[in-house]
Formats: sequence, structure tokens, C-alpha cells
Amino acid sequence: MTWRVEDLLPQRAPFLFVSVIDELVPGERARGRWMLTGEEPFFVGHFPGRPTLPGVLMVESLAQLGAAAVLADRRFAGRLPFFGGIDKARFRRQVVPGEVLDLEVTLGRLSARAGSGRGVASVGGQLACATGLFFAFAER
Repeated sequence: MTWRVEDLLPQRAPFLFVSVIDELVPGERARGRWMLTGEEPFFVGHFPGRPTLPGVLMVESLAQLGAAAVLADRRFAGRLPFFGGIDKARFRRQVVPGEVLDLEVTLGRLSARAGSGRGVASVGGQLACATGLFFAFAER
């Protein structure tokens, strides 16, 4: 099955940080990519002369992919997953314009009210970010 990012996520540009969903098992896991063109407005100010993807946006891209895996599950249709927490986020590599950020999220416990997961972002097989994700559900 083909998964369109825009069909699963409520986010839209300029706050949509998943370009492609490559694999998705609803309620369990997802793999995707964020293709950074260098035209993204945050690169202008972070940092002038040495543009670098902000770490918080790496975490957000993982959260968005995790949200896609959750929202593809019929049990959670019509809900909105909101951040409840970020656990042990570690940044290991800078990500620069023109690179592709490979994303992978594995969901943990899911209940009617909340859930958790683990996300890893990498570039060319090199770890860029790893973090635990916690979220709570709200009605749309």
C-alpha cells in the first residue's frame, strides 16, 4: 500500500518535516525520509555561514512520522497526537542542506489516551539523532 504524507498528517508546509513514507505498519512502526533542499527558511538563521538543521526539528520529524504510524491505525482515526515528552534525545551528527534525513520510528505502548515510541534519524547510515517520544491524544 502507498501512504501519502498529506493523507495521514494534519501538518502542512512550512511545518511538515516528512517528505516520503517508505514503509508503514499501522500502530507499530514507520520508515520515511525528509529531503532537505537547503531552501528551508530556518537554514538562513541557523547558522549564517554554516547552515545546520536544528536538533529540535529532527525530533519533530521523528514525531511526525510516528504520528503517521499512529493515525494510520483505525483505532486512532480522527485523533491528534500531541507531544507529551521527549526522553534521552541525543544528537550525534550535524545535518546540512541537500542531505536526506532517514527516519525510523517504532511505537511502544498505545492506549486510548496516550502512547510512546522510539525514533532514530540518520544520514547515509550515520546516526544523527535518537530519542524516546511520548504523546497524548486529543480530539481534532
